[in-house]
Amino acid sequence: MSEKFVIATHNANKLKEMSDILSKLGVSVLSPADLGITVEVEETGTTFSENAMIKAKAICAAAGLPAIADDSGLCVDALNGGPGVYSARYGGEGLDDRGRYMLLLNNMRGQTTRAAHFACAVCCAFPSGDELTAEGTCEGAVAFAPMGENGFGYDPVFLVPEKAKTFAQLTAEEKAEISHRGKALAAFVEKLGTYLGNPASNI
Repeated sequence: MSEKFVIATHNANKLKEMSDILSKLGVSVLSPADLGITVEVEETGTTFSENAMIKAKAICAAAGLPAIADDSGLCVDALNGGPGVYSARYGGEGLDDRGRYMLLLNNMRGQTTRAAHFACAVCCAFPSGDELTAEGTCEGAVAFAPMGENGFGYDPVFLVPEKAKTFAQLTAEEKAEISHRGKALAAFVEKLGTYLGNPASNI
């Protein structure tokens, strides 16, 4: 059985990541652009799961198909959990990924406590009103300088102690095994498989 789901993102990296994993369930993935949907969603939630569900419900309503959305961010102990849900908007609209992580490093200058974690929530809204939510985290630290060329977002400055590398120094496969999104998606796929009557254990 092939199910069609809309992934509520315009980020090509996320779309590919989710498509690769969900294809194991026989799920085919569409983007809002594929359906000509241009819904602007205001993320007013105070948690990653709230924001993800807001996005999923908006796209589900517009597409009439089950919609999956995720929200993730970097939570830094020394910044009282910031930038958190504001990670993608850190420093304002004018900054790109590099601008945001350089601002973070600047704000962390002099901080000896570098502990941080990435958090991710993956939510799905169905036209029937059903909902699924899964979450994942990855513990690490803020590096003192960017390292690595892979990944996106804050990956060059997120150090994984047991690997002694930043996310941006890991291969996509290595990152998926330990990342917050990888863990959230694995938990989500298990829940979705059960929901669709195709348990992940059969994959």
